[in-house]
Amino acid sequence: MKETPLSNCERRFLLRAIEERKRLDGRQSYDYRNVRISFGADYGCCIVELGRTRVLGQVSCELVSPKLNRATEGILFFNLELSPMAAPAFEPGRQSDLLVKLNRLLERCLRNSKCIDTESLCVVAGVKVWQIRVDLHLLNHDGNIIDAASIAAIVALCHFRRPDVSVQGEEVTLYTPEERDPVPLSIHHMPICVSFAFFQQGTYLLVDPSEREERVMDGLLVIAMNKHREICTIQSSGGIMLLKDQVLRCSKITGVKVAEITELIQKALENDRKVRKEGGKFGFAESIPDQKISAFKMERALVDTKDVEEQAEEIITKADSPSDVFAKPVLRMPGMAQLGEGIENSWGDLEESEREEEEEGNSDDATTSEGQKMEMEERNVVRNTKKGDDTIVLSDSEEEEVVILEPEERPKKTRSSGGMVKHPWGSQKEIHGTKPALHFYFPYPFHPPPLP
Repeated sequence: MKETPLSNCERRFLLRAIEERKRLDGRQSYDYRNVRISFGADYGCCIVELGRTRVLGQVSCELVSPKLNRATEGILFFNLELSPMAAPAFEPGRQSDLLVKLNRLLERCLRNSKCIDTESLCVVAGVKVWQIRVDLHLLNHDGNIIDAASIAAIVALCHFRRPDVSVQGEEVTLYTPEERDPVPLSIHHMPICVSFAFFQQGTYLLVDPSEREERVMDGLLVIAMNKHREICTIQSSGGIMLLKDQVLRCSKITGVKVAEITELIQKALENDRKVRKEGGKFGFAESIPDQKISAFKMERALVDTKDVEEQAEEIITKADSPSDVFAKPVLRMPGMAQLGEGIENSWGDLEESEREEEEEGNSDDATTSEGQKMEMEERNVVRNTKKGDDTIVLSDSEEEEVVILEPEERPKKTRSSGGMVKHPWGSQKEIHGTKPALHFYFPYPFHPPPLP
């Protein structure tokens, strides 16, 4: 962790303000910053805000084999991560001295204090136990990381629900939340850390130091205590010598602050439990105000519907009568109506083309019936043709009449000397109001004349 050092001017300004009992955020020496707790959609997820310091806590569980020396106890694992998202001084993928110190302090505060009943996490002795993992992510760094991390860890553990299991012989059955309700963890007490910063070798004392106050402090004292005023752990760093009275005064302040924070945590858990049971808005969506554009939904506007009929009648009476008069529909038959000027419907009348099609269809039927009769009679048909006279004689029998069909004479074409074709039925005069067409004949093969 590489922090940018403060200039001498900034250091003198901060120390001078501390001597005058003034802090940059307007708090008194023993005041704690506002604590805000919000829960996620899933159990075991929460965000704790201590001023502008923000920590995300997430609890997960897994069935694993127990430790050899503790076959009937579950496993607790804590992990705190400091990402560059919280502050540019934190380096990714590297465990700094501050990170190691914070993880050890969390383990002594929560695991060594026996705040969770680890024996209740045993499923089958020596075979299967629950491993509870608490992951803490620092989202924003503004001082006093250990206090915010301890609050986030205990809140996430209290909010977490593990799946229910049943054991039949050596078979372990794991149930989903839809089959059985998840089971909360057995928590005896809630230890919470409170930090004290000392300046000028213990002359001045500040509770809950900010990030800038931590840079100029001489030493730090962290006390973990529950609401029963039982000290779970205590740690002093910075190489300062503290008197017994100073430590006792800090322990009394810690008892008051822990009681207030514990009451706040219990109220937050109770409110979340009620909201989830009623089906209201819970989780991170609850922390988004409705007045902003990014809100999920708007507030419902109340509409007064008592005098709706009276208001509607007043509007109708005040409105102008329509200028156009609409004709009444003519009912042709039940279930039908006519819109328009009342002209008779002509859709039923057949058009000329349809009539012609029907007549042709009837005539075709008649011809087919006659044709069938003729086929029976035309079995002994005798056909005589004369090649010289180009005549065709059709007779059914010798006694019937003979019908002679003579073809019409085709007009003969005459060829003129000039290449113009003359039609026998028309000359160059107009026929039926149209001029005759002129045709030219060229002998084969055709050779166009040469160009001049």
